[in-house]
Amino acid sequence: MLGVFINVCTVIAGSTVGLLFRKSISKKYSDAVMTGIGLCVVLIGIQGMLKGENILVTIISMVLGALIGTALDIDGKLNGAGDWLSSKIKSKNGEKNSLAEGFVTASLVFCIGAMTILGSLDAGLKGDNTTLITKSILDLFSSMMLSASLGIGVIFAAVFVFVFQGGIVLLAGVLEPLLSPSAIAEITCVGSVMIMGLGLNLAGIAKIKVANYFPALILAPVICMLFGFLSQYIPALG
Repeated sequence: MLGVFINVCTVIAGSTVGLLFRKSISKKYSDAVMTGIGLCVVLIGIQGMLKGENILVTIISMVLGALIGTALDIDGKLNGAGDWLSSKIKSKNGEKNSLAEGFVTASLVFCIGAMTILGSLDAGLKGDNTTLITKSILDLFSSMMLSASLGIGVIFAAVFVFVFQGGIVLLAGVLEPLLSPSAIAEITCVGSVMIMGLGLNLAGIAKIKVANYFPALILAPVICMLFGFLSQYIPALG
């Protein structure tokens, strides 16, 4: 778990530095920075989406994930919790920080990708934290930039990083057969579609309830395995 703890600490440290920087700039500049960050997040999403190997897995995962997430109203619950916490925290200009938006954006950016999953598996199966430590350095700078534009919600993503990565490390022996290279590629693709949606939100282009698609991250490897089994009988699904 050493790599996970280091990653959590770098997210907290980077977010703290970003928040200190955020206090020193006016709303005009912070809005400009947020738009720029939003466009960069769109780029991150596009890069991750290209790693997908089967578009049908992505489509089915997103559709089913949306149905489940909307029924559970994940976005509404997250925003409700965020609004409650945000009401306790006022920004320099007296505005509420977008805590839920910062939390969701940072959580996806920090935890979606092969480096996160493979690094956590290596840590759990081999005790090798090299990949997670490398990722921690990247997250240090990412958290600085995200918290400078999105506010205090980013620092709470450290909790998600701990739970997500820590869970994979502790359950590595169980999860390894499920997290094949194809499954990791599809999780990355599905997560990156959500990341792109977040980027469009941040840039002010759209207002997508991205959190309602969270179940798709769990469905993607399951559907990938199902397709792998069915491809023996229906080659087109392979």
